Amino acid sequence: MPRKKRGDRRIKLPLTSIVGLGFGAFVALAIGLVLGLSVSANFSNTFSLLNDKTILSTDALETQLRTHFTSVEKAVVGLKPFFDDGTIGFEDPERTLEDLSIALKSNSDVTTLAVTATDGRRLGIYRAPSGKLWRIETDVPPPGMNMADLPALDQASLPTWGPLVEHEVGLFANVSVPLVRDGELIGTLTAASSMKDLSHIVKARDEGLNNTIFIVDGAGRVIMHSDETGLQTGGSIKANLPEAWERIGDPVLAGMADEQPIEEFQKAADLGIEVSFVEANDDEYIIMKAEFDGFSDKPWIIGQYYQSATVSREVRRLAGSMFVGFGALVISVLIAFWIGRRVARPLRNLAVQSERVGTLSLNEVEPMPRSRVAEIDQVALAFNSMVEGLKAMNTYVPRSLFIKLMRLGGSQAAEAREAELTILFTDIVGFTALSEHLSAEETARILNDHFAILVEAVEGEGGTVDKFLGDGMLAFWGAPDERPDHAEAAVRTARRIASALHESNVQAEAQGGPQILTRIGIHTGPAVVGNVGALDRWNYTVVGDTVNAAERLQTLGKEVDGEPEVTILASADTVARLPGEHNKRPVGAHHLRGRSGLMEVYWIDPHPQAPSMETSPQAVPVSAAE
Repeated sequence: MPRKKRGDRRIKLPLTSIVGLGFGAFVALAIGLVLGLSVSANFSNTFSLLNDKTILSTDALETQLRTHFTSVEKAVVGLKPFFDDGTIGFEDPERTLEDLSIALKSNSDVTTLAVTATDGRRLGIYRAPSGKLWRIETDVPPPGMNMADLPALDQASLPTWGPLVEHEVGLFANVSVPLVRDGELIGTLTAASSMKDLSHIVKARDEGLNNTIFIVDGAGRVIMHSDETGLQTGGSIKANLPEAWERIGDPVLAGMADEQPIEEFQKAADLGIEVSFVEANDDEYIIMKAEFDGFSDKPWIIGQYYQSATVSREVRRLAGSMFVGFGALVISVLIAFWIGRRVARPLRNLAVQSERVGTLSLNEVEPMPRSRVAEIDQVALAFNSMVEGLKAMNTYVPRSLFIKLMRLGGSQAAEAREAELTILFTDIVGFTALSEHLSAEETARILNDHFAILVEAVEGEGGTVDKFLGDGMLAFWGAPDERPDHAEAAVRTARRIASALHESNVQAEAQGGPQILTRIGIHTGPAVVGNVGALDRWNYTVVGDTVNAAERLQTLGKEVDGEPEVTILASADTVARLPGEHNKRPVGAHHLRGRSGLMEVYWIDPHPQAPSMETSPQAVPVSAAE
């Protein structure tokens, strides 16, 4: 009897079973991928928004409190020199009291202003809740001051905040500065602020019935509470503030002893904001706390809490959608297996394409052909749509550029080629020096606002933002859309930037913010535009001497007389493509760094009023043309 070949012993499955199992696995992979991305994105977006709300709400409360206490501190800092040089003092009590009255009237954040000599004499002014001013001419500590609790100062002491002082008329925060004359300590100047004055700040931040704001001092006492008369849990606070947070009668604050941190609020935690779950009266609450220091002898805790129903509701909704999606996944796999057993032939191509999807070789995936069988045709359409969606998610490009590339045909339009373009470069004047006096958050906000102006102007004229370079921007016209007026569009963009920047500076000046001055360089010429990079790190960009020349023109703007708000310099090549432009001025031929030869440069009026050359001479570079 002949022996069987080894190959005959392999397990063999019917084609319909193989196709059914393969098709079912593919559908499971595809739907699982979409389901996973959707649920992950929803969870991420939900907690990202909650993180942002937590951060913004806490920062807003802290900012208002710091503004209030900084105003109190400025009151004593501003008066100190007059006591130090003898302009006012105990030598003329009447004038001293009048000057303190004037200072108190001009600063609504201060409740009491008093000067105490080293021998115990005291002069001061106290503003009663009714607004009436009372003179302090005795050694009895006035509201907000207790000599035993005031900080010990010497001649070199800076403004120093003492512990909170309880008085029969309320609770007070106080700050003191030493008074020094002829090198000797002669007394102490103290300003006190009633905590009742903070009630409007706390209540203004309270968002309604489901939100409560509170402040705890360094001794663990609640000193401010926005819902004293109506707690979220029902009832009201029974104890008189200040009182320890465990004993004031608020079940939520009492529950902080067993709070459970929420890990999803890591973004807020990185900024020093602690977010936790607290159980109270058979309900859950989310409590947010942050340390607030600098205005007492010990740091305070500012916080707020609200019912966790908002987060829990979102989590339950997401969990529900996940279970529904999982059920749909199971049903889809069963149906796919049944269809696969009945329809085998079209699945061979589907198996090949699904393998490419599994390896994320999206550019190699071929579209599924249409079918006369309704179910197969529907699968083909769904597969093709899924692939296009994955391609879109796998590519990171600016929105406007993405739309252009999709409209023109992404692969061909993005292929590197040489084209005549107009390049625009911008840069903020003296931003390095300006940012030295700003915090990281202020610097980021100013840059984001500035870039928003630039992007809106560029996209409004159909241009493409290539990249941001520090505090500058590179944009171009003429690709991927071919257009004969790319130079005119660039100049119009520069003027739109100038107009928007002027409005922004007017608002900034009214709010006490910094003024932003900008230089713009524009040049027209040949450049390479398209995808530049390697492997999977491609970047649709523009390179070449034309780009460098635009940057050098922007740098040349440093030589402009005065401090214009916006300086626009354009090359003769650009101006030659502006037949109707009259608001320009030649500024001579200049040698640009890194380029041989001279370039004719023109100054473009950023705010043309009429088609004439009656423009300000201060916009002409001061250096002579070479």
